[in-house]
Amino acid sequence: MSAELVNKISGFVGSILVTVFVLGLAESISSGAAGFWGGLPFWVICLCILPMIFYDFWDSCLRKK
Repeated sequence: MSAELVNKISGFVGSILVTVFVLGLAESISSGAAGFWGGLPFWVICLCILPMIFYDFWDSCLRKK
């Protein structure tokens, strides 16, 4: 396997794992004691940060330099 392919696979898997963890955490906060309105600020932060994660994956692994 080439280093470029390993970089793409590990970047994709890492991005998916971070996404699942953060969205699961946000769902857990919203359905727990904080309720929807208490968890809303965390959801907003998540939905602002996740595109940055995927942009970094695209920029470092997929974009032709």
